Amino acid sequence: MNSPLPQTPDTRTIAARAIPALLVGVGSALILIGVSRVAEQLQHFLWSWLPSRFDVGADSCWWMFGVLTATGVAVGLVVWKMPGRAGPDPATVELVGPPQPLRVLPSLALALVLGLAGGVSLGPENPIIAINVAVSVWVIGRLWHGAPTTFGVILGASGTIGALFGTPVAAALLLTEMKQMHSDGRLWDKLFAPLVAAGAGALTMHLLGSPQLSVTVPAYADPQWIDLVSAVVITLAAALLGVAAIYVFHPLHRLLHALPNPLIAITLGGMGLGLLGALGGKITLFKGVDEMKELTATAADHSTAGLIVIAVVKLAALVVAAACGFRGGHIFPAVFVGVAAGLVAHSVAPGVPLALAIASGVLALTMVVSRDGWVALFLGATVVGDIAVLPVLCLAILPLWLLISARPEMTVRLALQPTPAPER
Repeated sequence: MNSPLPQTPDTRTIAARAIPALLVGVGSALILIGVSRVAEQLQHFLWSWLPSRFDVGADSCWWMFGVLTATGVAVGLVVWKMPGRAGPDPATVELVGPPQPLRVLPSLALALVLGLAGGVSLGPENPIIAINVAVSVWVIGRLWHGAPTTFGVILGASGTIGALFGTPVAAALLLTEMKQMHSDGRLWDKLFAPLVAAGAGALTMHLLGSPQLSVTVPAYADPQWIDLVSAVVITLAAALLGVAAIYVFHPLHRLLHALPNPLIAITLGGMGLGLLGALGGKITLFKGVDEMKELTATAADHSTAGLIVIAVVKLAALVVAAACGFRGGHIFPAVFVGVAAGLVAHSVAPGVPLALAIASGVLALTMVVSRDGWVALFLGATVVGDIAVLPVLCLAILPLWLLISARPEMTVRLALQPTPAPER
């Protein structure tokens, strides 16, 4: 990656950066929408049109097993044989990684679409950020000769994160953790263009009617000191579940990646996801955004044991999907597991405010998976749509961090390899 952004720029430079930032932000949202629409159409074909032709219910155990196994075969072939091999294994890279060569993007986009449509328990965030970062670096390099690669990376990541989470705040929080933003000069001057990109991406998604990452629950209207105790208990219990899953993830990843080729590993992963889907039901499939809304709306129809099964199965599906090599992100399914954990807590102790219980569960699982406190706090409040939970979450995150900070992460650390040069 090229050198960091220049030191504190003048006003003209700051204003000039707004133009490519707008283009990248809108473009990032449009690419996300395009990939999502294609995946939705394929999902409708696989889970509605096709089973109706065979007079089979889409929630049939055999149908779920068959579709997910076939998805594993299809994605495995893409990763094994297509040019670019769908990029690096998402389990080995951070949310925002180095820009990939353009030749990687077709296979990466195809693997992402197949996984989203086939019911794989991963979100779109890692692959779509990688795609948009690569496109952003290429476009910025063409339109602005001599622009540092870092600038294209930051704009592409910001625009995509703003589009994914529906607000530029998420991008701002993530950017404060990137070392390129702290080299020299004032942070706000460097945040200006990325926030323009993130705002443009978020606004484009809102204008085009993108679904929001939130559930409908009663407002958290009457904070009490006892709520802090409840939040700490929920976050620690949910975090222990997440940490246990990560202890399974690493040996499973090593085992599957010791197989001769990715087709075998991802096909076995698809079969495992099919079996888990048969156990937990169709609500435990897919990235989890629509499913968490459905689960929250129908929570009264589930027993406490049933909610526990859903949470555990979804977390197991995330571990299997991430370990075997499917292309996708961990945050969206982790949010679903957090919502399910919050519903379990509320079912066990109905006196705990539902918004606080869900926010605490989301805080814990997102923190375990991402190890980013800003993102965890942001999603905890955003999912329930209530900033009143933030003071309690800011206190509950302290014992949570003490619990997980020395535990393994859901990222496989590889030996350093040369970074591929982005295509110009």
